[in-house]
Order: sequence, then C-alpha cells, then structure tokens
Amino acid sequence: MGKRIRVQRRGRGTPTFRALTHRRVAPARYPPTQKLGEKTLKGWVEELVHDPARGTPLALIHCENGLTFYNIACEGMYEGQEIFIGKDAPLEVGNILPVFQIPEGTLIYNVEKISDDGGKFARASGSYAMVIAHTPAGTTIKLTSGKTTIVDGKALATIGVVAASGRTDKPFMKAGEKYYLMRAKGRKYPITKGVAMIAASHPFGGGRHKHPGKPTTVSRSAPPGRKVGLIAAKTSGRAKKSRAAKA
Repeated sequence: MGKRIRVQRRGRGTPTFRALTHRRVAPARYPPTQKLGEKTLKGWVEELVHDPARGTPLALIHCENGLTFYNIACEGMYEGQEIFIGKDAPLEVGNILPVFQIPEGTLIYNVEKISDDGGKFARASGSYAMVIAHTPAGTTIKLTSGKTTIVDGKALATIGVVAASGRTDKPFMKAGEKYYLMRAKGRKYPITKGVAMIAASHPFGGGRHKHPGKPTTVSRSAPPGRKVGLIAAKTSGRAKKSRAAKA
C-alpha cells in the first residue's frame, strides 16, 4: 500500500499546508456608509505597511471623526497625504468617491460591486479599472483583463492605480525566496508532478515515460487518493471553434 498522496495530506488541514494568517495586518475594506456619513470626510495616510501574502502595501487611513481603516495603497501615495472620502471629494489620486461621481475615462481601483461590500475589483498590484459609462442600471467599468462589468452607482472606488505594478518583473533569484512567498500564501512549494512519482505515490505515477497512462478527468465522487487531475471536468482538451469563427 502506498503512502497518502499530497491532496490527501492537504485535506487534513495540518499546519504544513495552512497559511500563516496570524501574521497578516488587516483586510483592506471600506468602512460602511453609516460610519462614513453623507458629508465629505477628511483624513490622512497615517502609515504605509507591508502585509504578508499581499502583493501591494496597505495604507492606514485615519479620518477626522476618529474612524480608521486600511485601504490598498496606490502609486504616488505617501505618508501624511490628505485623503477625502465622499461624493464631493476632489478627483485626485487616493481619494475615495462613489463611482457615479467619477467622470468617464478615469482610472480607479478597489471598486465595490455593490455598496458596502468593501471592494471587489482591481485590487492586485498594478491593476486598475476604467469608468466607461453611467447608465440607469449602474456604472459600466472596464477591468484590467479587458472585460466590462456593471457596478452599483453608489459603490465606492479609489482614484488611481494600485501600487507595486512592477513587482512581478523581478525574478526570484533563490528558491528560498519563492518558498517563503508560497508559505505565506498557504501553498506548498516546490511541487512535484504526479507523472514524475512512482505508482505507489500518485495515480499518474510510474512508467518509463512521463505520461499519466489513464484519462486525467475524474469523477466528483472519486475516493481520496484517486481524486486528482481534472475533477468533474465538463470538457477537456482544446476548445472547439464556434461556427461563427469558422465562417
């Protein structure tokens, strides 16, 4: 009988595969609308801090009414910078406004889908969204991927582009640096391919050639130790071209 494979050991939830969440600073969320109030609120960036497992720094914002919260830092933000929150806030980098008050073509980030959800879109380092149009159904924004989506007009967004846009340009020069990054995210590194293992350690293992030797699709109800590969896949292989593309 072979040893338990990696997916079985990971399912137990032991510290080996658990993310070190106790080291993280705080979630980056906008405060509820009730705490912000209807008037434009003034604040300042008290501190820029590093958050493990996050690709961009966090900005601790202290408001004049005593409210404090963490927001994702943007390019050009600095400690001591004045921040304005509300529908009458000026269109300057770092300020937080409802999207219906933001002109078309403005670059924004940390955009809420609906009001008071804290921020859902354009949160990764170097990402941003662009306001496309204002409609009765909501505000249309264009994401970094090129897709468009509609958000609530009262949803909050921050003016600017998320900081650390060149983070992924620098390669990892040592395996240990990559290991500790993955460790903070709760991911196992390095990873051995299943086809490189022996047959006792993985369903795709064994054999002279690095080939699974069986279909890589597997049922949703497969038992532990066999449930690897493309789980409950609807399709596999290359995508078929549509009739419109052929024409």
